[in-house]
Amino acid sequence: VQCLEMTTKRKIIGRLVPCRCFRGEEQEVISVLDYSHCSLQQVPKEIFSFERTLEELYLDANQIEELPKQLFSCQALKKLSLPDNDLTTLPTTIASLVNLKELDISKNGIQEFPDNIKGCKCLTIVEASVNPISKLPDGFTHLLNLSQLFLNDAFLEQLPANFGKLSKLRILELRENHLKTLPKCHCVFQPEVLEQIHNLKELWMDNNSLQTLPGYIGKLKHLTYLDLSKNRLESLDASISGCEALEDLLLSSNMLQQLPDSIGMLKKMSTLKVDENQISSLPNTIGSLSQLEEFDCSCNELQCLPPAIGYLHNLRTFAADENFLLDLPREIGNCRNVTVMSLRSNKLEFLPDEIGQMTKLRVLNLSDNRLRNLPLTFTKLKDLAALWLSDNQSKALIPLQSEANPETNQRVLTNYMFPQQPRHEEGGTFLCNSHEICNIMDN
Repeated sequence: VQCLEMTTKRKIIGRLVPCRCFRGEEQEVISVLDYSHCSLQQVPKEIFSFERTLEELYLDANQIEELPKQLFSCQALKKLSLPDNDLTTLPTTIASLVNLKELDISKNGIQEFPDNIKGCKCLTIVEASVNPISKLPDGFTHLLNLSQLFLNDAFLEQLPANFGKLSKLRILELRENHLKTLPKCHCVFQPEVLEQIHNLKELWMDNNSLQTLPGYIGKLKHLTYLDLSKNRLESLDASISGCEALEDLLLSSNMLQQLPDSIGMLKKMSTLKVDENQISSLPNTIGSLSQLEEFDCSCNELQCLPPAIGYLHNLRTFAADENFLLDLPREIGNCRNVTVMSLRSNKLEFLPDEIGQMTKLRVLNLSDNRLRNLPLTFTKLKDLAALWLSDNQSKALIPLQSEANPETNQRVLTNYMFPQQPRHEEGGTFLCNSHEICNIMDN
């Protein structure tokens, strides 16, 4: 048998050796075998020589279409990795792997889990993303030790009513499915489904069709990451304040018209994204998010920002592109740790002098507004590396000169780009701009 080079990046306890025959010599104890990226069309038969000792088997990125029954005689297996193959079914004999802890069948053509998957009672991690799985069998909810479930980019339309039995789940990823609602418990005397998964830390449900977020979401006291972007949510329940450990809340691309006042109680929040909604105003309680570092409220219907935004002393990145902002509150100057701020495509005619207090600013996008000039305090922004006044700028920074404002006689900064002429206003609405500040923010 041709020797295979073993991967060194996997963290393993057992002994990782090339696959080979042991004719005429004492057979070694093999606990880990890796046949990844070997263009295999079937599971190598020599694997079965180690069925008593084999604990980890990697068959990633091959062209395997089916799994032989003998594979499931390897009852010592703790990890079975089969992503990126051509599997269409998962045999019922998988129930024989009573010691299996990790199963990866992602990027195959598997349409369903067999109900007797419940026999794999030791399973803690299941990765089954990118498969045409439309539902989970009742037996799946018997995997009571499951702590991580990844079922992204599948065809799920609903979760089992007793999904809450998976109370040890810490990470649940159900991105890019067809979910319209979260499961609801039909028993009056039992807590709701998500409420039963009380130790959940990460919940990814972006790119679904959710219309409402049940109030019991606030029962998830240990939740740190919640992604509900690209759904159809029209409101955010006030009970969200119960997620007191929440650090990242992503609500982009929904139909939200407002945020509840209770959002200010999320004291550990570091990232809040509510861009591409229909929000017309922000609650004053937004200023209570003292740990907030990234805030994106672009592509909404905001005409002003609350003065309380000045209390966001830890804010690093702020975006409010494509709104209807007429001015900025003077208090924004108190956000002195902001390094990237984008206010593209608004109706700003002037900026407050206090913006000169934001001395850590490195990138500032003011293109497509109605600015007549800039306050003289801009000269204090010594770290400014990019000032966008137009999407057609050839350089990130264009020299400014001081002159007297003819209306107030105050000294201001200007250049040939002032006064700005908004290009994207038509019928009182703003059109989307292809030049995205997010590229700068990512860099």
